Amino acid sequence: MKLCYSIDALSPAGDKAWRLQQNHTWRPCAYAEPLQTGDARITDHLEVEDWIGRRLKKDKETVLAPQAKAGTFDFLMRGIFAHAVMHRLSSAAIPDYEQMVKCVATLEPGTPWLLYLDAGGNFRAIDTQATGIIGNLDIAVRGEIASAEAYVGEKAASDEILMRRTWVQFLGGWVEHLKSSNMGVFVPDVEKLKEADDYLEAIRTWTHE
Repeated sequence: MKLCYSIDALSPAGDKAWRLQQNHTWRPCAYAEPLQTGDARITDHLEVEDWIGRRLKKDKETVLAPQAKAGTFDFLMRGIFAHAVMHRLSSAAIPDYEQMVKCVATLEPGTPWLLYLDAGGNFRAIDTQATGIIGNLDIAVRGEIASAEAYVGEKAASDEILMRRTWVQFLGGWVEHLKSSNMGVFVPDVEKLKEADDYLEAIRTWTHE
């Protein structure tokens, strides 16, 4: 799996965007568009995380000055903020049903777990009491936080109807992640799900940059 990140800045209304360049300038762009010559291509997670949520001050159309990172409530205010956009440079994996079931089975009920897909399409889970979610570059697609044995643990993993539905939800989220390049994509609501074959076909025919 080959990937990198661009840093895209988005206006408050979402109608304008800029992308960080290798020479530290910014160019106007369509948010999350394919990489162009001169775009900064960042692979260091720490460098990318330092940009996420950073406020930018626009002095001119293509001059954006980095400010402090956003506080807890800053996103309720108007402003230009930096976002990390993933760019895949190789094909995407198909999330594996059996791997998901095994992951769910290992989770101890009573802990607020987040089941998610990482950038490689692998199912993983984190204890949300110990690990942050916001700006976490490991989370490509996320489900809901759950702690009850109806949703995590061996009992949940043995519920084939629940597991099948959950897998299809993650397939839908994975397709959205591939199309949008956004991280932390929520799985679609159950009532909005398409057939698994529709998602699988979309994943197989998706092309990387």
